Amino acid sequence: MGKHITLFLLVFMGFCASAQTINTTGIVKDAASGDVLPGVSIIIKGSTNGTQTDFDGLYTLSNLQPNAVLVFRYLGYKQKEVSAKNGVLNVTLEIEAQSLDEIVLIGYGSQRKKETTGAVSVVSSQTIEDLKPTRIEQALQGQVAGVNITPTSGAPGAGSSIRIRGTSTNGDNQPLILVDGNRIEDLSVLNPSDIESINILKDATAGIYGVLAANGVIIITTKSGRKNTDLKVVLNSYTGLQNTTREIPLLNATEYALLANEAHGANGEALPFTNIAALGQGTDWQDEVFQTASISNTDITISKGTEKSTYSFGASYLDQDGIVGGGKSNFNRLTARFNFNTDLFKNLKFTSSSVYMNTNRKGLSENTLGSVLFNALNMPSNLTPRVGPANVQYTLAPNSGVGIEVINPLAQIEDSYNKAWVNKFSGSYGLNYSFLEHFSVESRIQFNEAKVTSKVYTPEVFYGNSKVFNNGDLEDDINNSGVFEGEQTYRDYTFDAFIKYEQNINDIHDIKLLLGTSVYRSQGINNVSLTGFGANGNSLSNVNVDEADSFQDNLELSNAPRQFFDDRLLSYFSRLQYNYKSKYLFSAVLRRDGSSNFGPENKFGFFPSGSLGWVASEERFLKDSDVINFLKFRASYGIIGNARIGSFGFVSTMSGEGVYVFDDALAFGSAEGTLANPQVRWEKQKPLDFGVDMKLFNKIDITADYFSKTTEDLLIRAEVSGILGVSAPGSGVPTINAGTILNEGLEFSIAYKERVSDDFKFAVSYNFTTLKNEVLKVNLNDDPLTVTGFGLGGQEFARMEVGLPIGYFYGYQTAGIFQTQAEVDAHASQTNANPGDLRFADLNGDGEITPEDRTNLGDPIPELTMGMNFGFDYKSFDFIMYAFASLGNDIVRNYERNLALTNRPAYFLDRWTGPGTSNTFPRVTTGATGNTLFSDFYVEDGSFVRLQNVQVGYSFNAINTTKLGVDKLRLYLSASNLFTLTKYKGYDPTASNGNPLGGGLDNGFYPTPKTFLLGLNVNF
Repeated sequence: MGKHITLFLLVFMGFCASAQTINTTGIVKDAASGDVLPGVSIIIKGSTNGTQTDFDGLYTLSNLQPNAVLVFRYLGYKQKEVSAKNGVLNVTLEIEAQSLDEIVLIGYGSQRKKETTGAVSVVSSQTIEDLKPTRIEQALQGQVAGVNITPTSGAPGAGSSIRIRGTSTNGDNQPLILVDGNRIEDLSVLNPSDIESINILKDATAGIYGVLAANGVIIITTKSGRKNTDLKVVLNSYTGLQNTTREIPLLNATEYALLANEAHGANGEALPFTNIAALGQGTDWQDEVFQTASISNTDITISKGTEKSTYSFGASYLDQDGIVGGGKSNFNRLTARFNFNTDLFKNLKFTSSSVYMNTNRKGLSENTLGSVLFNALNMPSNLTPRVGPANVQYTLAPNSGVGIEVINPLAQIEDSYNKAWVNKFSGSYGLNYSFLEHFSVESRIQFNEAKVTSKVYTPEVFYGNSKVFNNGDLEDDINNSGVFEGEQTYRDYTFDAFIKYEQNINDIHDIKLLLGTSVYRSQGINNVSLTGFGANGNSLSNVNVDEADSFQDNLELSNAPRQFFDDRLLSYFSRLQYNYKSKYLFSAVLRRDGSSNFGPENKFGFFPSGSLGWVASEERFLKDSDVINFLKFRASYGIIGNARIGSFGFVSTMSGEGVYVFDDALAFGSAEGTLANPQVRWEKQKPLDFGVDMKLFNKIDITADYFSKTTEDLLIRAEVSGILGVSAPGSGVPTINAGTILNEGLEFSIAYKERVSDDFKFAVSYNFTTLKNEVLKVNLNDDPLTVTGFGLGGQEFARMEVGLPIGYFYGYQTAGIFQTQAEVDAHASQTNANPGDLRFADLNGDGEITPEDRTNLGDPIPELTMGMNFGFDYKSFDFIMYAFASLGNDIVRNYERNLALTNRPAYFLDRWTGPGTSNTFPRVTTGATGNTLFSDFYVEDGSFVRLQNVQVGYSFNAINTTKLGVDKLRLYLSASNLFTLTKYKGYDPTASNGNPLGGGLDNGFYPTPKTFLLGLNVNF
């Protein structure tokens, strides 16, 4: 009996022990890319038992103790220990390399991040994966200190203005953008899913790229696949809706009529509206022109790697309608990219990148007087959109009282027919040969060729008497419609050849030497420019120049050269990099550039730069610190040339149009074009930078920089009297060296990452940049440069003047509103001043309000920009949001036509109507006043805080998706430009045309749309 009991107890205990074991299964992936990892070793801690992941990254372990700990090991990845659990346990492994060991691109080479001596910011593939941007600009704005991006328009396909550490020149301020070594002009042509990493060179270290890099460099590397990897297919797709972020409150029909009567009555004129009660709300023309627009994008990437070769193919298609005009403002883009790299022999490597792009864009008049939105704001609200039987005829604007450019915006959209096609092919191909152990030689050829074809159809239209947009007389029998067809070719190529010597001696002395040369040429060619009169058709698709009643060749008529620009550069460069024990760092660059834009005496320039670094954390006193894990101090200074001016400005060309008299008859021929300046020379930028990089507690990354960039010998257009003949067609003023600009400020960024558990991790980062811009010299006499364009008469509103920011606003300073005639009489003499008018300050105290009383009213350059980013992953969910702020920038409100019968924004209801009623907003009247003179009344604070993007995603369980042949399946919802906090009354506080002079003038800026997307990410 006892034996039976003992046996029973043993069996029972074994059963209980078996019942308490657990079974674990899951999939192991790369934390950054999401790729499955085959062959991962999984060992039960404290034993030699375990398993490996199979070809699909799957593993299974059975009969584990509940307290078992699994150790995951994989070559090149960090070892990871995870507590076992019953059921599914998915694991991600991170690459062993720490952030300080990341490889960054610095121009014709690379370097470990911890050893860089310049101000280099990196947006890694992990960051891009986390952000999942729909446009590349979203991976830069607010992410990188010192980089400010403003849209030139919210219209589909519009580009962006990119500034790295301020406005440095009076001309082109765009940085050099390189994609796999190839130069591009606009980030919008790239698919964000193709990008592996982005490196931004912000200081003198950009000098290695020479004169094209005076405004900084953005280096983009696209995905090229990895060696020894299986075929991988990634599909990304999203679709969504766009809306305007806001509408400007306008007067309804009743309010409009009341104010129009008040304005006419104030000037003793007959009242235009006698039955106001019947008008009601009327038409808000913004509601008529704004609409919900669609956007969609699909892209696919295929990659594979063998022992010697890698390739990656990507294709994408984007289609976007406009929130104004819908399909009339459409943009679509097709791109295809193929990267192929291979080891031809043991020491010979071949790299290649080929990109094809096709874009089609339809556009409407925008950001100018007479644009669609300008007319939507100024068209009288008492009018209906359409009239006549069945409401098919568009309402005409009044013949008087609203201006000659204000028309029905719906008719304007309907009658707009234009399209531009761009076909572009870019290629970059290189060979690298290593020899004698420490030497390598490399050569690259990069090129771009783009054909831009445009077509415009102008039908016969009538918008009202004397309107500037009228075309032809609809009552005669003459066909006045027209068609224009043009074609231009843009091509450039760059050839680089360089030799490198790299040697590390006993892990103490690390020496890198680079010697090279570069040749660059860029051309623009007019292929076709034809205009047809009497176009036969009724749409863009069925009208052609060759079917018109008559046509002319504009190139032959104007004697215009078919090649309209030709820029060439020849450069020689060298760089020495040295570090001692990865502790003391040094880099020096010498570059000699020659440009065809300068005369023989000034053709070549010599541009040196250097940088130093000290990795203090490698010293004994910090070597074993638990607080300061990394600390580096660095400094850089250099001179970088800039040659971004027109071709051959140092010689006179016969590009103008001349009219001559022979035998009492007029003859048309050529004349001198742009006046020459044989002494024009290089513009020189001198960037200085002091920076510090540190890592604390292995979790907090901090970077801080002080920068100062002085631009000397500024290239500007001279002011020349018309007596010299430069006002003739095709003529122009010469370019001269006459100006100096200073930009200085501070950059600071801090980032914190934490993995709380296997299920939850988060990251938060913040950065800010301060900026002070000052003009130190303008021209030979320090006379200011002026910019006109405000209001009806195109008044001066901005200047470039010594001691002030470039493009600052210049006008009258107001001191409230005249309340009584006694105040008018007691004030300095002010023309047409009456009670209720703006009171201008007599700043020079001469008792008269004259142009000499104008002063600085602000500027469009922000004093402080900030970026804030936050994201977390919780189990299968991921969330990210980021915001951007711009403080201290001003905007000129210029979308009010201010005529007797134009509609007005609702804030006109706060106008002065009698003593004490308002001290900020003047009366309304049709009489002459000084209220429309440019003053601070029209200058507003453009500061804003914008929630740029919010995104939430869900990744399906890999165990289930793998059965379907899918490694990763993720759905997400995204909202961009969700809200903006600002005091600015206009559509968008980012309003700017991007120009250094004249920026910040809002003529009814096409707002950046609010976008909601539903997206899908699939890895096969």
